[in-house]
Amino acid sequence: MPAKVDEEKCTGCETCVSECPSEAIGMVDEKAVVDAEACIDCGVCVDACPVEAISLE
Repeated sequence: MPAKVDEEKCTGCETCVSECPSEAIGMVDEKAVVDAEACIDCGVCVDACPVEAISLE
């Protein structure tokens, strides 16, 4: 399953965007959004998020 962003927790810092090795994360309305087709389920974004707004389910 692709990474999931909790929009209420996301602060829009863009850390996950720069850390994602598959470039699967972009920003929409100052919140991170994961492209499910590009996500490789590696978990790098989960570890990189400073506010724990991303999870792998």
